Amino acid sequence: MNELNAVLKIGNVHSVKGRKVDVIVDKSKNASHLLYNGDIIKNVSVGGYIKITKGFEELVGKIEGEFISTDKSLERKEYAHNRDKISRVLNVSLVGYFDKLKFKQGIKELPLIENECYLLTQDEFNRVHHFIKDINGVPDIPIRIGSLASEKGKEISVGVNSLFASHIGIFGNTGSGKSYTLAGLYHKLFKAYQNKSGFKANAKFVIIDFNGEYLNGDENDNIITTFENKNLYKLSTRKQTHKKYPISEEEINDIDFWSIFLTATEKTQKPFIKRALSNDFYFSRFNNESDFRYALSSMLESLITNKVDKGDIIQFIYDVSNSVSAICLEPLIQEYQQSLHWHSSSDKYYYEANNVKTYLENFDFNNGIPVNTINRLAINTASITYLEKIRLRIVFQFYNEIARFNLNTEHISPLMKRLKTIEQLDSVITVSSEMSDNFLDIISLSDVNTSMKKVLPLLICKQIYDKKKQERNDKKYLNIIIDEAHNILSYSSQRESETWKDYRLETFEEIIKEGRKFGVFLTVASQRPSDISSTIISQLHNYFLHRLINNKDIEAVERTVSYLDQVSFEALSILPTGTCILAGLSAQVPIIIEIDKIDEGFEPYNKTIKPTDYWENPDV
Repeated sequence: MNELNAVLKIGNVHSVKGRKVDVIVDKSKNASHLLYNGDIIKNVSVGGYIKITKGFEELVGKIEGEFISTDKSLERKEYAHNRDKISRVLNVSLVGYFDKLKFKQGIKELPLIENECYLLTQDEFNRVHHFIKDINGVPDIPIRIGSLASEKGKEISVGVNSLFASHIGIFGNTGSGKSYTLAGLYHKLFKAYQNKSGFKANAKFVIIDFNGEYLNGDENDNIITTFENKNLYKLSTRKQTHKKYPISEEEINDIDFWSIFLTATEKTQKPFIKRALSNDFYFSRFNNESDFRYALSSMLESLITNKVDKGDIIQFIYDVSNSVSAICLEPLIQEYQQSLHWHSSSDKYYYEANNVKTYLENFDFNNGIPVNTINRLAINTASITYLEKIRLRIVFQFYNEIARFNLNTEHISPLMKRLKTIEQLDSVITVSSEMSDNFLDIISLSDVNTSMKKVLPLLICKQIYDKKKQERNDKKYLNIIIDEAHNILSYSSQRESETWKDYRLETFEEIIKEGRKFGVFLTVASQRPSDISSTIISQLHNYFLHRLINNKDIEAVERTVSYLDQVSFEALSILPTGTCILAGLSAQVPIIIEIDKIDEGFEPYNKTIKPTDYWENPDV
């Protein structure tokens, strides 16, 4: 052994239990640092690395713990020094090996008893933390994300393809820096590629922002990237003057979506919805005034001639009026309430106006009394939205089946009462095939009510995923980014039916399991990983783990993140703000890193308020 190796040698293998190895430390190697070849090297400690030589093989292990062992054979010898009786033992977990000057993750061989163990040189340490892999013989493109927390000067870079062509999970309690990490990663990426024509043409990023952290209210903001690179949607179920998100006709006409959105029963209400959405007879008449008047009068004629109860006739007019905000049918409702009567002895309806009774057989529904009032109504069909037309389609189908087929309303009436929820959906989406050309869409849901916060992300993500899947274009890249993902990916929500919950989770689980084949990747950030489906967490490729305190969250990470070692796992609850554990395919070993600062003006809108600034000086 040469002199330099003697400096680095720290002990020998004492026991081997699979990938867990115990190493007895030489008694002369208990100092905190060593001087080697002009460099100060940190001595053996928990969280550090050692090299185990086995012939020509060089195995690398991470120190996960240490303890003291007493040599009982020396206890009976009075002349033995106390320090000779005690041995320092390291618990080491094998993480990889050196192969032709490169560090490779995994276990190639297991060491033997008495194999010598060494500290890593600075060069070897750098090789362990060199995460830029070769892809088809070509080195990946590096992107710096931070620095090693234990070695302030050690920059950490990962490969663009290794990180962004993967599913990413960012977890941490509120205030731990989770959203800052998310914004920082994509700010770095966009800064590097935003001026490249291929990136603009082939990359698309969609951020689902539940708390409004990436859209601060100023529509010209530069959060994450400059304003001209993104399309902003500040959706609201409370305000009418705002931009709506475009959803295609194909997506909005999906029968499964409407069945689940309206909580339709499987055997009666879902088949009814299918009949309503498949029947274009009335739907085609909602586009101009004359056709709309005809549809209204012909339905009233059908209800009256088929002797439907007067209450149902009046309710039909109410339902039509409630379906369309721009049309008022109150005059028609009043006239039918006052003038339409039922003569039980003659088993006929009659219409009474100016003390004149006109019986059913004398009605002229095209030009006569009932139609006169309809012709005087102010009807502006140009203002009817696509979703209002869908609601009208369901209303007309319901009363058509009452008139013609004597429909049992007991089963369908509960569904009709739930049609009002379509108004909320109509306030946040518009039916259009026009999509933004910018590479980033930010969709803020901070001003959207709770029920729509469940529906919108599903509708939006399903649309862009289905479109991408149908394209089958290998050049196109799509990344769906969901901040506060527990709002939509929770499997324990009690606010929705099991059918809706299953549909929602199955959709996102398909994206995360099959999306890679179509160039679709998911980035999820959450402060409650325990609330997210374990199927989704286990399918993530790269993890940025900030401080987690709740035991259930820590257990969820431990159960599903196979890349995490014991040292990193135990550090989860004490990580400082802005520091996280990087583990996954882009990093050869789990490491604790400090995330780089984001350029000024591009930070997310989530700073913690400092109350004393305003308590002491209210004018600040």
